[in-house]
Amino acid sequence: MNYKKNILVTGACGQLGNEMQLQAKQYPQYNWLFTDVAAAAAATVAGGSPAVLTLDITDRAAVFAFVEQNAIDIIVNCAAYTAVDRAESEPEKAHLLNATAPGYLAEAIEARGGHLIQISTDYVFDGTAHTPYTEEAPTCPASVYGRTKLAGEEAVLAANPQALIIRTAWLYSRFGNNFVKTMLRLGREKEQLGVIFDQIGTPTYARDLATAIMAAVNQGIKPGIYHFSNEGVISWFDFTKAIHRIAGITTCRVRPLHTAEYPTPAARPHYSVLDKTKFKQTYNFEVPYWEDSLRDCIAQL
Repeated sequence: MNYKKNILVTGACGQLGNEMQLQAKQYPQYNWLFTDVAAAAAATVAGGSPAVLTLDITDRAAVFAFVEQNAIDIIVNCAAYTAVDRAESEPEKAHLLNATAPGYLAEAIEARGGHLIQISTDYVFDGTAHTPYTEEAPTCPASVYGRTKLAGEEAVLAANPQALIIRTAWLYSRFGNNFVKTMLRLGREKEQLGVIFDQIGTPTYARDLATAIMAAVNQGIKPGIYHFSNEGVISWFDFTKAIHRIAGITTCRVRPLHTAEYPTPAARPHYSVLDKTKFKQTYNFEVPYWEDSLRDCIAQL
């Protein structure tokens, strides 16, 4: 009789966590467990998803107990402190969730000889490059958020060398709060909107990232750091124009802003295009173009 691996998804009520719940329906060959810090208050995805259990991943004893009692083989950590600007004034909270907690998850799964898939970010780079960042590019985070996510990568690899780290960027989905949903709302509410044009990157549809995670799980996790976003390069300004065009919003004029015209507590990378060659070659994965994925998400919304 084949052993069914037990997969734990933390942060299950967030953008990526919800997409992982949808993935689970396609992969009944695994036993799935979904947790979040406030699971009881969060609704699960429509269509009879498994119940989301409560787990505080900043509680080391609770993490070890959960992983051991449920014989977890793989953890996909979708939990993070993602309030980039607020992190500047709450560095301890950001560090606890982005660095300390992933370290606990890595320790707990290492004790079982399993794997952790940790989600990281383009913010580990300072954004001063002009060509896509490879996994070997020097890290130099310019914000508390970036520093805590980099500390999380280091804690994970120190505790669980078999871990897989996926850095991603500009994440959006039909779940939770994100740039796409905000621009759709503002486009319908406002006659004029200013959006940054001098920050360049690539959006990532959370569904595509979840699909990529499952490619790694199904083919066998090959440890290390990988980059993943959709294909293509775009500015926030151009991204907004595309969102409005696809959604049929014609009453809102979008004008370009310099970063200096829209100051924020946390510094943003001016250039955060990620080179995905390593992931594509390792897992023979075809990455969708950003606009195709955006159309899919807006159609879902």
